[in-house]
Amino acid sequence: MIIDPIADMLARINNALKSRKSEVYIPHSKLKEKIADILKQEGYIEDYIVSEKNKKGNQGTLILKLKYLDDRNTKPVISGLKRVSKPGLRKYAGVSEIPYIRKGLGTVILSTNKGILTDAQARKERVGGEILCYVW
Repeated sequence: MIIDPIADMLARINNALKSRKSEVYIPHSKLKEKIADILKQEGYIEDYIVSEKNKKGNQGTLILKLKYLDDRNTKPVISGLKRVSKPGLRKYAGVSEIPYIRKGLGTVILSTNKGILTDAQARKERVGGEILCYVW
């Protein structure tokens, strides 16, 4: 049983990057799929695929194709991931309190009332929310 599925997703991505894997397999959920979509839009991963549920009714699998700066998979595009809001301590930010990561070069992923958004999208929409994670 996984208590924090987002932290599990970030840990799997981080471990796959450290071991220079080209793909990482993550149990599927709609929230994880939205986070993967943001990672793809921001250019941190190449693509993601959602596999179908099996006949037993188990959840599907989310397959992330990781992105590297060179052909030998030695320098990953993602240099860091950090889980901010945790089940034991939720972190919320208003639109004026959303932090800039790496002087604007990183991305903050937020859960708002308009869906899962990046920090730039949240500022444009003028909404705050729960800070899920930082990616740089």
